[in-house]
Amino acid sequence: MKTNSMDLVFSALAHPARRQMLDRIRDTPGSNLKTVCRDFDFSRVAVMKHLAVLEKAGLVVSQKKGRERVYYFNSVPIQLIHERWTDEYSAHWAGKLTAFKHRLEQGEGD
Repeated sequence: MKTNSMDLVFSALAHPARRQMLDRIRDTPGSNLKTVCRDFDFSRVAVMKHLAVLEKAGLVVSQKKGRERVYYFNSVPIQLIHERWTDEYSAHWAGKLTAFKHRLEQGEGD
């Protein structure tokens, strides 16, 4: 992944509303603009601008269906960033620590 592409991904993920939009699209593949707008107090135009940033970074892929556009999550850019800084060994232990963290947060570590 080129540095410029990574910069776009990090920039897109820097805004909390875009991260929420990405979560919505990941959880509901094929979401249209109306579905994405439902969770925000922004105008449709503002949501469209945020989606354009996510799409430019490659985190969202859109497809025209009739008169509307539907959105899908693309995890490849995040995976490429992950692979850049982890190897097989560190990924294994990072996964173990992440699972432990989630168990503690859910109260299972008591």
